[in-house]
Amino acid sequence: MRLGPRPAALGLLLLLLCAPAAGAGDAQGEHRTDYDREALLGGQEEVDEYVKLTPEEQQKRLKSIVKKIDLDSDGFLTESELSSWIQMSFKHYAMQEAKQQFVEYDKNSDGSVSWDEYNIQMYDRVIDFDENTALDDAEEESFRQLHLKDKKRFEKANKDSDPGLNLEEFIAFEHPEEVDYMTEFVIEEALEEHDKNGDGFVSLEEFLGDYRRDPAANEDPEWILVEKDRFLSDYDKDADGRLDPQELLSWVVPNNQGIAQEEALHLIDEMDLNNDRKLSEAEILENQDLFLTSEATDYGRQLHDEYFYHDEL
Repeated sequence: MRLGPRPAALGLLLLLLCAPAAGAGDAQGEHRTDYDREALLGGQEEVDEYVKLTPEEQQKRLKSIVKKIDLDSDGFLTESELSSWIQMSFKHYAMQEAKQQFVEYDKNSDGSVSWDEYNIQMYDRVIDFDENTALDDAEEESFRQLHLKDKKRFEKANKDSDPGLNLEEFIAFEHPEEVDYMTEFVIEEALEEHDKNGDGFVSLEEFLGDYRRDPAANEDPEWILVEKDRFLSDYDKDADGRLDPQELLSWVVPNNQGIAQEEALHLIDEMDLNNDRKLSEAEILENQDLFLTSEATDYGRQLHDEYFYHDEL
């Protein structure tokens, strides 16, 4: 059987190979209600859980969530409060997933995940590549490079003298974007991937990758125009035609803040009935289905997680 990296565990490495997604919309960032509904009722298990709640219980839990989002307890949800809640939700589920993975990877239950245990969980055996010897097969060589980068990330996450990763270090390994001491590593990996001339920056040409304009074409294709606009408008803040390490970081690490703000604005645009640019409980209940198919409730998932709807958060 040919080995290949599993996306969930090699998320950062795959992130460094391509630009981050625009969010829960289409390529132009347009919000799609059908996408939201698919996310809410995507699998049969999720559908079954959702229908178990009576309308009364759904509304009770939703009111509890709304109360928690309302940080100043003034009875209204602002863009800032919605955005902060959505960002907290993103981080909560990322951490919960990492904690669950930690138990699965820690084969001997000693409270530490070794590099061998990681390999066994990922590939059913320990894999060891020679760092200095490239493989002839292009696909295997691509996997070797990803595996070595994964090992390097594992070593960077390990900040104590123990050979394995404790829970805190494992979270840093799985979600380096959430941990301050991994920031330098994320930038280094991104430069290694994209900075082809080694000047410490990423130019527009390097940002676009292997794209070469068709000499017979009158203009670039639409996706290239979109990418150029993203480079100039979203990432190159000092307009010097290249991305410095901090600008590069905003590209290769998912911008949860931007996604959360976009979703908060979308909810206010759709649900604010009196145009005061904030949401009351009545407005939310009036548009309950929309609120439950948004990232504000993680597409309804929060109604099944006591962490969110319980009296104490």
